[in-house]
Amino acid sequence: MNAIDETMNRLRATNKAAFIPYLTVGDPNMTTSLDLLNEFQNAGADMIELGVPYSDPLADGPVIQEASMRALRNQVNVIDVIGLAKLARQAGVHIPLILFTYYNPILKAGLEQVFKLMHNSGIDGIIVPDLPIEESGKVRSCCTEYSIHYIPLVAPTSRERVKMIADKAAGFIYCVSSLGVTGQRQQFHQDIEAFLDEVRNASSLPIVVGFGIATPEQYKMFAKLADGVVVGSDIVYQVGQNLSLLESPASYSRGIGHIKTFISTLIGK
Repeated sequence: MNAIDETMNRLRATNKAAFIPYLTVGDPNMTTSLDLLNEFQNAGADMIELGVPYSDPLADGPVIQEASMRALRNQVNVIDVIGLAKLARQAGVHIPLILFTYYNPILKAGLEQVFKLMHNSGIDGIIVPDLPIEESGKVRSCCTEYSIHYIPLVAPTSRERVKMIADKAAGFIYCVSSLGVTGQRQQFHQDIEAFLDEVRNASSLPIVVGFGIATPEQYKMFAKLADGVVVGSDIVYQVGQNLSLLESPASYSRGIGHIKTFISTLIGK
């Protein structure tokens, strides 16, 4: 059984929502990213999204765009991100890892090579936000061949396509909480609860909510409505806010500690 399924089944049995942090890999460097993966697990993460830096991230807001630019200056690419997953496994990260990438990087690197490396590196799922479900056949075929879950996004504007998208999903269905790009928000889509109910009725798979969740109150609200909650922009923001600490050996552990404290506060641990 895929580790995502095992984790979701275990959490469902205890009526607990999965905490899924997102990290832009390579920001500010690969060593820090590896350390943060361990710290996320220690802080209570149930899965982790590994963000591949990309120059034209259509679904990402300014915070993740800036993080991607910092990582791209380090020449980090999708193969590097997959390699980091392997290092994380060797370092003791045992929770599911999900590759979050736009289509162009994996197409350019070669789908067969990418999926073979993902399988060998212990990556359990993939999210490709700019790949329409109608054009996802090749990616889903590779997922089947290498036992990797294909996790699609559905948005409140996707309602007439929810069933079609859900039928192609594996692991869980990623529900976008609001329209537009990622980033911290004060308000979410006005019909978000009805939308989540609609997605839940369309599939027996777990549903996970992401985009814009940044405060303990928001996290607690969505943890009651869904099977999992993704927190991305605000974690990436915390990395950016602590860059000066993370880039100095003398203050490095303090910078890591600030990020870990933020996560513990966010999820109430």
